[in-house]
Amino acid sequence: MKNFLLLFVCLAIVGTSFSQAKTLVFKETKHSFGKIKQNTPVTYVFAFTNAGNKPLVIESAEAECGCTTPEYPKGVIAKGANNSLKVTYNAAAMGTFTKRVTVKMANIAEPVVLTIEGEVVANKPVKS
Repeated sequence: MKNFLLLFVCLAIVGTSFSQAKTLVFKETKHSFGKIKQNTPVTYVFAFTNAGNKPLVIESAEAECGCTTPEYPKGVIAKGANNSLKVTYNAAAMGTFTKRVTVKMANIAEPVVLTIEGEVVANKPVKS
């Protein structure tokens, strides 16, 4: 019985320490562009900090469609370092949009999901 209790306590401690592990902490994970003109690409820069206890690497940043292009830092991000991830939306299709970018880090099970949204409106010609 003592061995079982000791094993249970050890597993609880290990589980708690893994669940509290921090990685990239983004200043914000969602951005609204509001109304944007059709065929005028827009970009937003998501700032983040490596809040983990060791350096990390972003393995990928994948957009859910070809209309959204993420750009992320390649290579090692030092412990405590600040950096950013840029997301560009091409604004080709009229109407409202919500697009997600999934950011996966090496040796970290849970990805971070960033979201952009807005409404593409007609790009009216300038009258002369």
